[in-house]
Amino acid sequence: MQEIKQALISVYDKIGLEEFARGLSELGIKIISTGGTAKFLREKGIPVEEINEVTKFPEILGGRVKTLHPTIHAGILARRDNAADMETLTEHQISTIDLVVVNLYPFRETVAKPGVTLEEALENIDIGGQALLRAAAKNFRAVGVVVNPDRYEKVLSELRATGGLNEGTREELALEAFAHASAYDLAIHAYLEDVHQHKSEGASPFPPIFQPTYRKSNDLIYGENPHQRGALYDEIGVEKVPGVAFARQLHGKEVSFNNLADLDAGWELLREFEEPTVAIIKHQNPCGVACGKSLLEAFRKAYACDPTSAYGGVITVNRLLDETTAKEIVPVFFEAIIAPGYLDGTLETLKGKKNLRILEFPAGGEGDRDTTWQLLQISGGMLVQEKDAILIRREEMKVVTRKKPSDEELEDLIFALKVAKHVKSNAISLAKGKQTVGIGAGQMSRIDSLDLAVRKAGEKAVGSVLASDGFFPFPDSIHRAAEAGVTAVIQPGGSIRDGEVIKAADEHGIAMVLTGIRHFRH
Repeated sequence: MQEIKQALISVYDKIGLEEFARGLSELGIKIISTGGTAKFLREKGIPVEEINEVTKFPEILGGRVKTLHPTIHAGILARRDNAADMETLTEHQISTIDLVVVNLYPFRETVAKPGVTLEEALENIDIGGQALLRAAAKNFRAVGVVVNPDRYEKVLSELRATGGLNEGTREELALEAFAHASAYDLAIHAYLEDVHQHKSEGASPFPPIFQPTYRKSNDLIYGENPHQRGALYDEIGVEKVPGVAFARQLHGKEVSFNNLADLDAGWELLREFEEPTVAIIKHQNPCGVACGKSLLEAFRKAYACDPTSAYGGVITVNRLLDETTAKEIVPVFFEAIIAPGYLDGTLETLKGKKNLRILEFPAGGEGDRDTTWQLLQISGGMLVQEKDAILIRREEMKVVTRKKPSDEELEDLIFALKVAKHVKSNAISLAKGKQTVGIGAGQMSRIDSLDLAVRKAGEKAVGSVLASDGFFPFPDSIHRAAEAGVTAVIQPGGSIRDGEVIKAADEHGIAMVLTGIRHFRH
């Protein structure tokens, strides 16, 4: 057990500091500190010695250099079991520093502010703090390092019980310090890379080194299957962007890997719509989506699309969920539900289903969708792309058939295309009255997806419109759509047989709109 005799405290975030420092002082641990922290402790009546009194050297360069001194770093880095190291400390009259308590300048918070300048960002890059963290973490066999205020209580408890910190605790604290230091450096790199990209005309938006940072939120019961382990990680730096990773669970069984994947698929789909919308998701594919004047209407329409597939799925809604809609949801078996919030009486109704997982989106803005990356790990590397945030507008559509779609059909075509964007390729979406009536997903040929959508729709396909995420390679799909009663089609175009496909639509009196934009989702 390494005894703690002297602690260095230099923190920006002073949450919990008074109680922690007072506890150290009451244990007879000498505290040394830097300007702002020392002033705070002195005002609280806690004995403290300033760094410059220890180093006999003042803070210089406006505080840029204060802890970067041999007296400080030798006291941290000296190996207690190395006779030569300890002789060096004695020779230079340097005391060991046994506990380092440091958190860093708020770089990430600073660069997140609108209008922040490069000068402000640079001044919030912590140098001395990073050096202290790394030194203490490197020498964890002799030194404790605390970077997270949430650790104060545990550290104090162990010190009170034993007078020191055991090696297991010191190693755990060191790992946390290195993780924090690494994430901090990555945030700086990402910001400066972005600044550089904006200065470089025509530069690729993808940095030479791509280093996203994530922090473990919790372990999951298992991964995609029971024999696979799984965990949830939060993306550092996007805490204010509402998303499934930051959702709050209000009731039900522990949320699973597959639940989270399905809920996220629903959340991304809902972001396409402004009016009350419900999406029922199964295996990351929508099996029913609808808009309505109310959530109740939207739920009824979404569920009617494919009640069989909806069984065991998840529900996502984009409005505060009301009790009336909840009463219609409860009789059906759903794994989970997520909403921006719940009106009075709604939670009580839903909690009647003991195992139903009930989640709530965090409040906040949606963030910049256009600069959000999508990642796909492959053997030996990672594929990175921008999110598919584009959707065609009415004025950009190109009608290529003799028959023009009606205003109603145009609305439904846009609705169907929004859904098809979130269906795994090859994707076909049939819709009528802003309600999906049939969805074909994940087939290796487009006509197979169409056959699946038509079979799901049955008689409801008559009078529906069709959206395809990719072009039609042959006119056979148009013939099949006509047989089912489809009246209008939206697709990107671009096939060498576009002329044949358009001719088939004209033969059947089907309106066809080309977008020029493909929406594959693999």
